[in-house]
Order: sequence, then structure tokens, then C-alpha cells
Amino acid sequence: MTKLALVINQQRCIGCQACALSCKMSNNVPDGMMWNRVVSLDTDHIDGARDTFPNLTREYLPIACQHCENPACMRVCPTGATYKDDKGRVLIDYDKCIGCRMCMAACPYNARVFNWNEPVRQVGFDYGDKDVPARGKGIMEKCTLCHERTDRGEDPMCVVNCPMRARVYGDLDDPNSAASKAAREAGAYVLLPEMGTKPQVHYVK
Repeated sequence: MTKLALVINQQRCIGCQACALSCKMSNNVPDGMMWNRVVSLDTDHIDGARDTFPNLTREYLPIACQHCENPACMRVCPTGATYKDDKGRVLIDYDKCIGCRMCMAACPYNARVFNWNEPVRQVGFDYGDKDVPARGKGIMEKCTLCHERTDRGEDPMCVVNCPMRARVYGDLDDPNSAASKAAREAGAYVLLPEMGTKPQVHYVK
């Protein structure tokens, strides 16, 4: 078995948004949509601070699809468009997606976006990885762990372009992989464990 995943070190994350923008560019994500986002904890503002001046602190939480072992999105999809592949990734078959948004409602991580209109890109043309399929109006989208790149044996673009090396990619089923070792670090955790989805994305504080 293979269980591809990410481990994100929050101590190293500086909130630069390089992961989010790399994801957007590599995967041809339309204007107004993000598959990957970086949240500033305990504030309503991007790159916001908490506490009282001058004793301000910042803590960032990068969030995207958690590629769960037991994905809630897959259980509610009426057409089988959402599925887990043999490498542990949660993916969407765009040809089967009917745009019912049941998966979006079921996901406890708010990790999906929906094409309400025909996709628009400010540059006026598609961009990113040549193997990434086009998505039209009425289709769900989300992080694929850069499916096309990782199938070629390459790392996801969010990992490649993180300047602080806050992200580790690898196989959680391989105890010797860098991701597996990082997930075993003291303090490693997953988001919303009480939901029973068993996320494959781990965080280290």
C-alpha cells in the first residue's frame, strides 16, 4: 500500500503564501479560487496578528484537502466522482462530477471550491502543468497533491517552492520516508480528529 501525504511544520511556516500561489499556478486554478490557503490563527485578517501591541504574535495554518483515509466527501458523492486512488490521494473524476456540491458540504475542512461560472483567468489563457486537465463551469475542484507531478515521481509544487522547507511530502506507509518520520515527531497532530476522517496531512507545532 501507498499513502501519499504531507507533513507541515507550523514553526517553520512564515505565512508567505508561496505554497498557495504555487498550487494555483501549477494547477491552472481560475481567478477568485484557491485550492490551498494559509490562515492566520485567531484573527480575521490575512497575515493578521493576535494579542496586544507591542506583544504581538502570529501563527499560520496552511489548509487544503487533507486526503483523508475515511473521506466524508467520498461517502456522500452520488456519482462516485470523488474517489481514493491506489496511492491514497482523494481525487475527483471531473467527467462524473454533476456539481451537486454534496462533497463541499460534507468536508469539515472547507477544502473544496466550486466553478459557479465559466473559469476566468486574468492573463487570458491557461497556465501551469501541461498535464493538468481543464475544469469547466459546474465542477468541484480541490488539491490533488499535484496528481500529475507526483505520478511522475516529482514533489508537489507547494513543497518545491516553500522557502522555509516547512512541508514534507512522502508515503506514510513507509516508516523510513521523511514524511512518516516527521509525522511521528512529538506534537504531530491532525485537524479535527473527532470527525473520524483520519486525515493524511499531519501538522507539527
